[in-house]
Amino acid sequence: MVLIEYPQLEVLIARIREISGFDFSGYARPSLLRRASRYLTTHKMEFPELLLHIEQGGSVVYGLIQELTVNYSEMFRDADFFMKVSTEVFTYLESYPTLRFWVAGCASGEEAYSLAIFLKEAGFLGRSLIYATDLSNKALTAAREGVFTLGNVRAFSESYLAAGGKHSLSDYYHVAYNKAVILPELRRNIVFSMHDLTGDGVFNEFQFVSCRNVMIYFTLELRQKVFRLLYDSLSMLGFLCLGKRETLRYSGLEENFKVIDSTLNIYQKIR
Repeated sequence: MVLIEYPQLEVLIARIREISGFDFSGYARPSLLRRASRYLTTHKMEFPELLLHIEQGGSVVYGLIQELTVNYSEMFRDADFFMKVSTEVFTYLESYPTLRFWVAGCASGEEAYSLAIFLKEAGFLGRSLIYATDLSNKALTAAREGVFTLGNVRAFSESYLAAGGKHSLSDYYHVAYNKAVILPELRRNIVFSMHDLTGDGVFNEFQFVSCRNVMIYFTLELRQKVFRLLYDSLSMLGFLCLGKRETLRYSGLEENFKVIDSTLNIYQKIR
């Protein structure tokens, strides 16, 4: 693998910011360093070549940004999280005439589709709209298609049942060309769009926001900025779901939330 040094990484961050306006300065350096080194190796470049390469701007620098951000997910990831959401959070939300959900950092759509399936089983998918956003246009393109390998779907099926799924996951997709394709009735309630948590602002008010395993690569200062965005995006008594690896600690907003689950880091906005 072609390795770059931390001073070179700082040069790269500054140059990306100057060319594209996208700012990686709040991202944790070790993970950025690994991904930048992997990019050089994959594209068979040395660091000076990379700097010349991104001077083209446009799709070239944007492609680099895509590869420096992390896009990985799976359906019903952390089954206990989905069980808690379906048994406690949904119970609270079922009286709302309309519902808006936001899956921030949706990658290729697995969490958004998981949420849609459980909303359908709870009986109120029809009055719900899920906004699934990501920084990566490549990931969003895959998410909109809703196509997964049969091998992955078999693993997803186990997680679905462990999360308390009421039927069979196969009820929610059809098989075509040896791939699993999510049914249109689930996809029509999801809006996939680009959004940068670190630079873009509030775009709607939500009763439920899930931002799991996204901010682990951010510095504390950047996390605090994103927490403020998520807080401002939530309606009063709305739910913020951070997952097992994140917490509101040091966000400066702890007193504005009630803890619903301290292990899964599910919170309800109370002020």
